[in-house]
Amino acid sequence: MIERFLEKTTFSSYEDFCENLRFKVPGNFNFAYDVMDEWAASHPDKLALLWTDDKGECIRFTFGDLKALSDKTASYFMSLGIGRGDMVMIMLKRRYEFWLTMLALHKIGAVAIPATHLLTGHDIVYRNNRASVKAIICAGEKVITDHIIEAIPESPTVEILISVGPHVPIGFHDWHAEWDECEPFVRPAFVNNNEDTMLMYFTSGTSGNPKMVAHDFLYAMGHLVTGVFWHNLGEDSLHLTISDTGWGKAVWGKLYGQWFAGAAVFVYDHEKFTPSDMLRQIQDYRVTSLCAPPTIYRFLIKEDFSKYDLSSLRYCCTAGEALNSAVFDTFKELTGLELHEGFGQTETTMTLGTFPWMKPCPGSMGKPNPQYDICLLDPDGNPVPDGQRGEIVVRIDPSKGKPLGLFKGYYRDEELTAKAWRDGMYHTGDVAIRDSEGYFHYIGRNDDVIKSSGYRISPFEVESVLMKHPAVVECAVTGAPDEVRGIVVKATVVLAKDWVQRKGDALVKELQTFVKTNTAPYKYPRIIEFCDALPKTVSGKIRRVEIRENDRNLSIQEGMRLLREKAFRSTPSAWSCNNVGWMESVL
Repeated sequence: MIERFLEKTTFSSYEDFCENLRFKVPGNFNFAYDVMDEWAASHPDKLALLWTDDKGECIRFTFGDLKALSDKTASYFMSLGIGRGDMVMIMLKRRYEFWLTMLALHKIGAVAIPATHLLTGHDIVYRNNRASVKAIICAGEKVITDHIIEAIPESPTVEILISVGPHVPIGFHDWHAEWDECEPFVRPAFVNNNEDTMLMYFTSGTSGNPKMVAHDFLYAMGHLVTGVFWHNLGEDSLHLTISDTGWGKAVWGKLYGQWFAGAAVFVYDHEKFTPSDMLRQIQDYRVTSLCAPPTIYRFLIKEDFSKYDLSSLRYCCTAGEALNSAVFDTFKELTGLELHEGFGQTETTMTLGTFPWMKPCPGSMGKPNPQYDICLLDPDGNPVPDGQRGEIVVRIDPSKGKPLGLFKGYYRDEELTAKAWRDGMYHTGDVAIRDSEGYFHYIGRNDDVIKSSGYRISPFEVESVLMKHPAVVECAVTGAPDEVRGIVVKATVVLAKDWVQRKGDALVKELQTFVKTNTAPYKYPRIIEFCDALPKTVSGKIRRVEIRENDRNLSIQEGMRLLREKAFRSTPSAWSCNNVGWMESVL
């Protein structure tokens, strides 16, 4: 398959890859027709999707099955009035109908907007109106449909509601009851141009309202490198990416790149992530390739690996957040496998990665994907030398146009798009250091770097040290307000179950000493707070902004308490409730 889209399909080294990666881009490319239906024509009986759930059900879909079922789904959608350019929000969790829906929408030229099932009514209203959503396709569960029903009165563009499952409220179409009644599918005479919008994602919203990221039909081709060369997949692979279908990692690891490679996609539909259950799935179904965020690996390595036969695993990758070297080392010790880290955003495909020809460097995101021209810039826009921090940017060659996989822009937000796309570059907002061997090391977001007592401190650097201590399962490092230093380093820590009973001042001091001993002493967290779970986005990214905001609110409250005490002690008759209320409003 990949020879249809690449001038050269095998590479002997990273240098060979950079020099000779060349795409053959057809006109009017459509992944559903040009990849999936072609696999169905040449290998109709080859396994494409192995779906199982936590109730024990297992369904195997061949490429031939997916063509027939996606055709049927496309015909069903068209019968309801969904067509080219229509905005369709998808809230299907990990149900197998998600894959049928995505392929069907591609076949009719509608715009797919995957979304998490955890959205509230308010969240759904925001998305419906920002994107002018016409149809919503959801898992038939009451908690989901109730939120959709709550949103409908404030969502004037929504015309079609489809429920997939046992709960079908009044006003919803019943997918499985109506599906069989549709006419045979006839491919529309015209479906898309390459630059048409195929897919939109609302960003995970680590700060502010989610942005709408629009991708064209070539975005799918941009993921060829993701599946074939980063995940290192072939036709004999059974690949598992652990992710919800509501965020971009799902199409990174459960759809486009994997099927370019001819691999089979493994899906475990579960309500609650349990490390032991996931290891059992890998064992029982003989999964050969795994990709998951570092958070997942942190929980997996706390399990007793001797209870599972993981010999089928041949290759493992990670992305979604920075990987701590302690997790890398422990996973390798337990499995013999090295984790191949990658980096990208909702706005891109994988831009940096550790490819098969490279030796993984623990704690590094790898090197640039040659389909992107990557560099690091200082705040004045100048390239930085090795060893210095710089913002990761993608340079755009006007003669070549937008790289495959890079987003079109933020939908209906020209100002935000112009801010990200400026000076002939896309600015990611992420900061990294490149070492002398060309490996990139993540520092953090532009607004995450902590400035304390004149020092610039990377949260990730402190987190990496803390993660080496056996007491720490997860942690988030942020800057907290301080009267003397302005900002101090704070660590919010989730403890391993064997250490929970030991939390207290003694453990705080032990962790502080551990950081002082293993990195520059000025980086140690002056505040350590223990918690049961870190605040996260639906995609699993830590919401440091939420921790910072909580600290800021607590600081204001404490400041007001001190103001009241001081005012009352000095001239109580001169201070009224109105005075204090005015001061609170100013602060």
